[in-house]
Amino acid sequence: MSHAARPARALALATLAAFAALNTTACATKKYVNRQVESERLARAAADSAAGRDVAQLRTDLTALRGELQTLRTEFGARITAMENSVKFAMPVHFAFDDASVRAEDQAALERFASVVQKYYGGALVTVEGFADPAGAPRYNLDLSRRRAGAVKDFLVSKGLGDQQLRAVGYGESRQVRPGASGDAQGAELNRRVVFVVETAGAGEATTAALTMP
Repeated sequence: MSHAARPARALALATLAAFAALNTTACATKKYVNRQVESERLARAAADSAAGRDVAQLRTDLTALRGELQTLRTEFGARITAMENSVKFAMPVHFAFDDASVRAEDQAALERFASVVQKYYGGALVTVEGFADPAGAPRYNLDLSRRRAGAVKDFLVSKGLGDQQLRAVGYGESRQVRPGASGDAQGAELNRRVVFVVETAGAGEATTAALTMP
């Protein structure tokens, strides 16, 4: 039940109880009834006003989130996929061949991502998924992908996200964007990447609402 619905339902039950008491009390006078009706009217008006403020604030928050997500898309090339209780951010954060360092050209995108998480996904678990291109042995690629995820996690912590909020995992050369591309081959950089998964109750619904609102 929504925050706005709870006071409305409570008010409705209180109204029914008040009128039931009036109907079973023989000594109730017209003046007393009028006072009760006026009291209920004022209470309903207050509840409606509070609900209106809640809706207005929600729309303001969603509009702000929409703007931030659009910035991640247009300025930084992020691909955002909303699911039920999670949101996947495929950011254009890549790595040099056989390297796990966060590149200077990717820091602005990571800083913006950290800011969005702090503002709109507080308390969410953020998983940093690291990947590698298929050059080298699978075991080595797995370790390299973990180091990449760890480096990005450390960078996000330096920008204000909590260490306990972040989880770094590596998937090696799996889920390649450009199958088989490695080293200096065209598209190989796309395989050397990180992906973020933000998990918290309602994250997907809020994100979808923000992206689709008129």
